[in-house]
Amino acid sequence: MTVPTEMRAMVTMGHGDLDQIVLHTDWPVPQPAPGEVLIKVGACGLNNTDVNTRSGWYSKSVSEATTGGAYDVVADHDPTWGGAPISFPRIQGADVCGVIVAVGAGVDNARVGERVITDNWLRDPQDPDNKDKTGYFGSERDGGFAQFTTVPAENAIAVNSPLSDAELATFSCSYSTAEGMLTRAGVTKSDTVLVPGASGGVGGALVQLAKLRGARVIALASEAKHADVARLGADLVLPRAPDNLRAVLSGEKVTVVADVVGGPYWPTLIDILERGGRYTCSGAIAGPMVNFDLRTFYLRDLTFTGSTVIPPNVMENLVKYIEQGAIRPALAATFPLDQLRKAQAAFIRKEHTGNIVVIP
Repeated sequence: MTVPTEMRAMVTMGHGDLDQIVLHTDWPVPQPAPGEVLIKVGACGLNNTDVNTRSGWYSKSVSEATTGGAYDVVADHDPTWGGAPISFPRIQGADVCGVIVAVGAGVDNARVGERVITDNWLRDPQDPDNKDKTGYFGSERDGGFAQFTTVPAENAIAVNSPLSDAELATFSCSYSTAEGMLTRAGVTKSDTVLVPGASGGVGGALVQLAKLRGARVIALASEAKHADVARLGADLVLPRAPDNLRAVLSGEKVTVVADVVGGPYWPTLIDILERGGRYTCSGAIAGPMVNFDLRTFYLRDLTFTGSTVIPPNVMENLVKYIEQGAIRPALAATFPLDQLRKAQAAFIRKEHTGNIVVIP
């Protein structure tokens, strides 16, 4: 195809509210540098990282739940996921599915025409396991809320699937985050995994991927979403925050809590872990500040793991699962690219089950 010189892009102009996301109809189409590919975006999924970075929620000065609104306290603290300032303007959006339409120097021309999804972790090729040398697509470099985007060639992973672009755009961030959490926690078929927020993108991925490992899965979700969560494969679906969780569990022995929610309910989640249990976390949408009783932690021999930068092989494994049909998308809704503000507002309300995607 002939690549145009200008494109439509939803560009985040700075930290703040939704009005910081601005439609540009004449944004320059990026050119692939050596070792990179140019992707014509077919669809791009939404994630909490988009909201948190734009709003400034990652700042240590912010102690409240994710609301998606602007925070006045971020000016003196870096409000990004990785501890380094983000530059604006920035095209956000990490979960791209599309087709390679051009390649930079050093990349095989045969890749033109490949259908791909993105591995969002930008690594040092000489030191790929070094977490201090990683960045994130749509954060440290422009992402996919546009008609075209560029990534290092190794971050564009070929995928052979009958799923639509929108369906494939639900996987990269949510499912890699979930698989990274389960990997850190060492989940096996002998575990019973409790998943708070199981109706969200990461929560639903945790349900599916834990089941794929053979674990028993107990999901917490709003009752209106129980049927949707059950279809993802959860063995037991409970209300979002039962007053007496231990009683509701009826003797279930929870060995792993996989959490992206946090907030005031957090101590209850820790209290029901079996001795020697594991807690793994990759989010805090209900609030980052929690009450932590150290006695529960050490007297019950618990292990806590944070999970952000995933092992390099996680995305390759996910693509295999997709191609095998071992996991399936949970596509909640699609919006046109120019309605990204509306899409993000819907995402923030959390009334959906699964993932929301925009289409250029």
